[in-house]
Amino acid sequence: MADILVTTRTIRPGTVIVASDLGVLPGDRADSFSYAADVVGQEARVALYPNRPIHFDHVGPPALVERNQIVSLRYVGAKLAISTEGRSLDRGGVGDRVRIMNLSSRATIFGYVQPDGTIKVSR
Repeated sequence: MADILVTTRTIRPGTVIVASDLGVLPGDRADSFSYAADVVGQEARVALYPNRPIHFDHVGPPALVERNQIVSLRYVGAKLAISTEGRSLDRGGVGDRVRIMNLSSRATIFGYVQPDGTIKVSR
């Protein structure tokens, strides 16, 4: 029997979780966190309610890119590198796939959020 990680208060989506927000209950669930260190510093993706298990898909890295934010786009190919600006159509954290509107062409493209807040565009 392992412990199940739960919240001690209601946490709204977009809130970064701190240690004082967490508690443990006895039990065992394969789809939930057991250790506070795995959740502290992560952002709630959905509303989290007191004494309910925190599932793996309920939290993720804090958002670096907000919806409607102007971001730098970067494409790097074998012998080609292109940089331009775009408008984010989604919000996302490191590694998230987001939709971006290229400001020059108005085309919608997809890219991945990088640790520095730029968007890496690939084929």
